[in-house]
Amino acid sequence: MLKHGILGLLNYHDMTGYEIMTVFRDSLRFFWSAQTSQIYRELQGLEKKNWVDKTYVPQQGKPDKNVYTITEAGKEELIQWLADDNLGLQTKSPLLMKTFFMGERSREENIRYFYSLIKYCEIFLKSLDPIPEYIEAYANYLPDKGKALYWEMTVDYGRRNMRMLIEWAQSCMERLENNRE
Repeated sequence: MLKHGILGLLNYHDMTGYEIMTVFRDSLRFFWSAQTSQIYRELQGLEKKNWVDKTYVPQQGKPDKNVYTITEAGKEELIQWLADDNLGLQTKSPLLMKTFFMGERSREENIRYFYSLIKYCEIFLKSLDPIPEYIEAYANYLPDKGKALYWEMTVDYGRRNMRMLIEWAQSCMERLENNRE
C-alpha cells in the first residue's frame, strides 16, 4: 500500500524523497503511517520496477538531491490498483480484539481505557483542523484542482470515524457504569 501512496503523490508532482515525506506528514499520515526510511526503501523498489525515474540534481551550497518522477508504467500500476475490486475494508482491528477480551480486567480499568480512547480521538480530531489549509496549498500543484475534492472526502471520513469512535466509547463507558454486578 505504501508504494501506491507514493505513486499517487508522484502522479501529482515530481518530488524528492524529503518532499514525499513532508506531504505524507501533512496528509497521508492521518490514515497511513510510514517512516522516512520506509519511504526511501519503497522508492528504491519502485525504481527497480521502473515505476519511477530518479533524476540526480546537484545543488550549490546544499546537499545534492534526487527528484523522482512517476513513469507511464507507474501510472498504469496506480490506475490498476485504483480499479482493483478490493474495497480495502480491513477485518482486523486491534481495538476490537482488545475490547473482546476486556472482561479479564476490572471495570474501572476498562472505563479508564475507553476514556483514554475518547481523549485520543478528540486530539486526533483537533489535529485535522489545519488540513483544509494544506489541501488548498497542495491543490495549487494540480492542473485539475477538482482532484482535491477527494482529499476533502478523506478528511471527512477521518472526522466521522473519530466522532463514531467517541460515541461508541461513551456508550461502552455508560454500559460499564450501568452494569455493576
